[in-house]
Amino acid sequence: MAVELCLLLLLLFCGSTVSEVQPIYKPPPGTLDFGFVPAKTYDTGAYHEPGPIGILFKIVHAFLYLVQPNPFPQDLIRKVAQQKFGNTQGDYQKPENVVLTLQAIYYEIGFIVSAALGLLFILLLPLVGLCFCMCRCCDNCGGEMHQRQKKNADCQRSCFATFLFVASLIISIGVLCAYAANQHLTSQVRGAKKLVNSNFKDLKVFLNDTPAQIDYLVSQYNTTKDKALSDLNNVGPLLGSRVQEQLGKEVRPALDAALTMAGAIRETKEALENVSVSVEVLQEGTERLHANLTDVKMHLSNTLNDSACSAAQAASTCNIIRNSLNQLNINANFSGLPGVSSQLAKVNDVLKIDLSSLVQKGYAAFNDTPDLVVNQTKNILSAVPYIKNVLESIGSNISSFTKTLPVQKILADLTIYLTQSEAYVQDYFPVVEQYDFYRWLGCLILCCMVVLIVVFYYLGLLCGTCGYDKHASPTTRGCISNTGGNFLMAGVGFSFLFSWVLMIVVVLTFVTGGNVEKLVCEPFEDKTLFKVLDTPYLLNQHWKNYLSGMLFKNPNINLTFEKVYSDCKENKGIYTSLHLEHLFNINEFLNISMYTEDVALRIEHIQINLSKIILLDEIGKENLLNFSSSGIDGINFGAYLTEINKSVTKVDLLSFANDLEARADQLPKGALENALKGHANNIRMIHNQQVVPLEQAMSTLNQSIRLLKRTSSELMVKVKNVISAVNAAQLLINNNASLVIVQETKKYMDTIVGYFEQYIDWVKESIAMEVAACKPIANVIDTAVDIFLCSYVTDSVNTFWFGLGGSSIFLIPAIIFAVKLSKYYRRMDTEDVYDDTENGNNGYHKEHLYGIHNPVITSSVEQW
Repeated sequence: MAVELCLLLLLLFCGSTVSEVQPIYKPPPGTLDFGFVPAKTYDTGAYHEPGPIGILFKIVHAFLYLVQPNPFPQDLIRKVAQQKFGNTQGDYQKPENVVLTLQAIYYEIGFIVSAALGLLFILLLPLVGLCFCMCRCCDNCGGEMHQRQKKNADCQRSCFATFLFVASLIISIGVLCAYAANQHLTSQVRGAKKLVNSNFKDLKVFLNDTPAQIDYLVSQYNTTKDKALSDLNNVGPLLGSRVQEQLGKEVRPALDAALTMAGAIRETKEALENVSVSVEVLQEGTERLHANLTDVKMHLSNTLNDSACSAAQAASTCNIIRNSLNQLNINANFSGLPGVSSQLAKVNDVLKIDLSSLVQKGYAAFNDTPDLVVNQTKNILSAVPYIKNVLESIGSNISSFTKTLPVQKILADLTIYLTQSEAYVQDYFPVVEQYDFYRWLGCLILCCMVVLIVVFYYLGLLCGTCGYDKHASPTTRGCISNTGGNFLMAGVGFSFLFSWVLMIVVVLTFVTGGNVEKLVCEPFEDKTLFKVLDTPYLLNQHWKNYLSGMLFKNPNINLTFEKVYSDCKENKGIYTSLHLEHLFNINEFLNISMYTEDVALRIEHIQINLSKIILLDEIGKENLLNFSSSGIDGINFGAYLTEINKSVTKVDLLSFANDLEARADQLPKGALENALKGHANNIRMIHNQQVVPLEQAMSTLNQSIRLLKRTSSELMVKVKNVISAVNAAQLLINNNASLVIVQETKKYMDTIVGYFEQYIDWVKESIAMEVAACKPIANVIDTAVDIFLCSYVTDSVNTFWFGLGGSSIFLIPAIIFAVKLSKYYRRMDTEDVYDDTENGNNGYHKEHLYGIHNPVITSSVEQW
């Protein structure tokens, strides 16, 4: 019953929601993809934009800040709410209550002073109007129809007219503000029906969507179960692959090293063969080159002994050539290099055994690990039915948990309640509109009162200004001017009649609307109001937390209005926002630790023998040791490198031939020149035919010797490391394979159970954050307080009294200026006259100066 009541109260708040796009769910690699819980969009938006009238709302807020600049009195409200007044006659006289009263007065001093001034206005203005009327009836207070003429009369009249026009203009602006606020409130009330209907529509969508969300959660269990069962049915290949992958961290590097060493043996053989061939080629080639260079030197020497070289022009050139003949000799001597035939023979003996084939057999044996695991995991396969039963049990718990929630009954009750509420609202909304029409009509009448007064003032100014004749005397003013003065006095009379009524409305709405704005709207906006409501023992003197006491009958649960509102604003689920784990804890229903422990015990004592896997037999190991003792590390690499780094000849034959030909060109034309050029061509031919092949053979020898040097460097250590790695990998397979298999089996079972743990975590997360997301609760609170109470009603009421109050206050200066100005527009009964013989010191004007004719005075003079 408590669960039903709780969910009923929660879902009743879900009257309006905002449209939000569900984020796309992308799981990380290696996890199950459950998608996202289906959620439909809603039409209602809990946000109100007042439009152009919002400028007036801001002005009114600024005025209220001037009237009441004090911060929200949290402590005062807490103390007042917790204090009891009126139980006995002396409660108000208690010191603590007196202090609270004084604090409340201090906080409300701005409203109190403003209201007091309004009350004075209400009391004094009708009394002043009554006295003013009685005074005028006695021909006082401007009631006498006589106007004393002054020199600055035109200036006074202009000033009074200007001031009255400004006052009337301000009154007009104020009444327009009041009228706009009145119309705004009415239009919002009329539009509220659409918002209410939208809320009911969204609530129906919400009720229909919640079962679909729960069904989606349950349906995803089948996806998880199918994935787990698929892995269980393929336990052999999957587990074997895991074991192979784990053992491969040690086995594959060892086999790779052995295979690399087999390749090194083949490369060593090729390098030794290249060294043997290259040395033989270089030895034969250098002998042949030496003989050819000797012949070239002999023939050049004979040519230089010719008599032509004795001539003065050729002697110096011939001497230079003769001195350079010693450079035509070989530089490198390959005849003394040691042979590598013994090393080559030993390597050939090593290659009689195909080490690469032995290593490949080790690879093949290791790749058969999954098959061996499948054949030796019968105990795991026997446990598969039990594990399947465990998984079925987990699914049954999840299904039973969803059935424990009385969702269908609650939704059915809520649907009935929602239908009844919608019918009730539809029936009574016309009544609300009718009463709002009465309110609108009353406010319109108040505005019309002010408009009537302002119209009289405008007509008085218009008629008085247009009909005024500065040449006419006060007694001879025209009808239009006189009518203007009468309009002004009519405006004065209506001002006295209506002003106190207007001020009564202004004071009442000011005190009410201003305090609602300061004590409700502003603290609601900054969440201070929630902090007051969350005060322990405030709303119920026996409950520390009122909300948890009301929902769960347990006031000790830390559930606050502010936290619930904030969570719902973030669109969290009802389960998280209202701490519904105190009613039904999903962790207890979705606990699978007992099952995983049982499964672990069943697979803990698995024994698997992989000793059939032979990575490298003794023959292969012996082959590696024979290679290490082949003697390649005893080769004299220094001797080889010394000769290789030398050039084939002491001098570059091409450079020598070019230089010889250039010196021949310096000799006189003749047989000697031609003979020297012939020798140069012969040297070039020797270079191309003998030196270039020798250089290529030296390059091959250089590469082979350096390869052998690298291979022979610490060859014994390298071979022993390879054999040690193979032995260690073999030992791991023979002795520790069962342990590795057990570990991998546990990991495998953890993966299987992990699918369901992922599902359970996803269910928990979905229930906490997505199922029945409580953004509608925050929206309905925002709609009720922020939109309806504050934006629609309070802002409109405050703007209405602000405009109407400003108009009422400016009626006072308008009355004064209208009374003063009417003297200059109305037709007087008597006027001031001056005699020509008087000097004007008595304050009268001279008649002939102004051309004024007063028939009354003239008649009395004639009688005299």
